[in-house]
Amino acid sequence: MGVGILALGFSALFVRWAAAPGAVTGFYRMAIASLILVPIALIRHGNPRRWPTSGLRYAALGGAALCFDLALWNTAVLYTSAANATLLGNTAPLWVAIAGALFLKEKLSGRFWIGLTLVLSGAAAVLGADFLSGFHFGLGDLMAITAGVFYACYYLATQAGRRHLASLPYVTAAGVVATALLLGIVFLLGLPLTGYSAQTIAAFAALGLVTQVLGYLSVGYALGHLPASLVSPTMVGQPVMTALLAIPLLGETLMPVQWIGGAAVLVGIVLVHRSHRAPSPSSFPSGTLRS
Repeated sequence: MGVGILALGFSALFVRWAAAPGAVTGFYRMAIASLILVPIALIRHGNPRRWPTSGLRYAALGGAALCFDLALWNTAVLYTSAANATLLGNTAPLWVAIAGALFLKEKLSGRFWIGLTLVLSGAAAVLGADFLSGFHFGLGDLMAITAGVFYACYYLATQAGRRHLASLPYVTAAGVVATALLLGIVFLLGLPLTGYSAQTIAAFAALGLVTQVLGYLSVGYALGHLPASLVSPTMVGQPVMTALLAIPLLGETLMPVQWIGGAAVLVGIVLVHRSHRAPSPSSFPSGTLRS
């Protein structure tokens, strides 16, 4: 999860440097990652036809959820502030927790909910005054919240799919599905796939290699060992990492309230972790590929 937070922390910076339509950025991110992951997955895990069908079904659901998450969030940044889009897109832990409590019958303690509240409140402080003052709910904000719901669906699908597939084939299969769907969205919207600057192309490559390959493989691995209701709040450390990276890379400074918010996120993550018991080996079905 730590590696995932670091890799995903660069995501907003790469999207800003890309400065391209959201669906196009998402497509190149997934396509570049797939070009790297598909041959490795075939070499290490053989013919996909022999991969567990149940795992592939969940990967298809996860890929579809990831497609709409990326398309909506990358577009939301164009209609609302980056702070609003980032925070609302990171409401996934709330939706994961609600789904876990209502549909998966997970027993989430009071410590968990206190920790989750600290995580989300701290993230709001880290992301600055754009969200905390003068907030007017608009189209971009609705897109960002919807993206957060799809992100939650990706977590839940991955938690289930990783009981049948290892992280590499799962992330690869989900990425192929997301790539195909994003390409369809690009064509449907009539967006250009060529004519971008060298900086934009470099940002696409960084999104594919750092954010998607390294980040999502790390998250996929974690979800094979830990519940989504624990992983998703932990990954809200991503905005904190983004804010820290923006200091040297974008020349931005953090106000005292942002440092306090970052500390609140870390405390909340600790509380969330302490509210969960480590899963026993018997919680995974026999024959599960958990690596």
